[in-house]
Amino acid sequence: MGRISIEHVAAALHKVHSMGLAHKLTMMDEIHLKQPNLLASCLVQGRLGADEPTVELMLNMLLVCYLAMAESDYEWPLISEDEQEQQLERTVGAILFSEELKDPIAADAARAQYIASHPEQPLLALVINECNHWLQDLARRKVEKESDKYVMMASVNMVNCIAHAAAQPRRAS
Repeated sequence: MGRISIEHVAAALHKVHSMGLAHKLTMMDEIHLKQPNLLASCLVQGRLGADEPTVELMLNMLLVCYLAMAESDYEWPLISEDEQEQQLERTVGAILFSEELKDPIAADAARAQYIASHPEQPLLALVINECNHWLQDLARRKVEKESDKYVMMASVNMVNCIAHAAAQPRRAS
């Protein structure tokens, strides 16, 4: 069972959608202090070829993830660059495993198992949904780029880092 519920994600999503730019910038300052490596993994996408709306999409997903973490009953540690690297290696391994399966049914089953066993399914579902909408829009406009794969990987990696972080239950005050 995950630590971030559907209700936490929904509340966070509602908060982000109701925020103005000034409030989002204030939240980004807070994220910079508490989760600078997650923020950096979004901002670096511009250097990897992502356009400004794509970086904004990543930042909005980070805002929702961060607020969902805050909505939960857990205290989240700083996610380090090493942890990001470890999770990225695990994610790439899972993707390669499913892609290398010759039987498409087995490959689909492997992907389904990955999703079904993910520790933070509501957060993963949100990020996959956001990325799917983004990719569909790119395809509709015929503006796909090689760098899109980095955005996808960074998005899923952000969720995996949160999912595997050693968060501790908050103490009652």
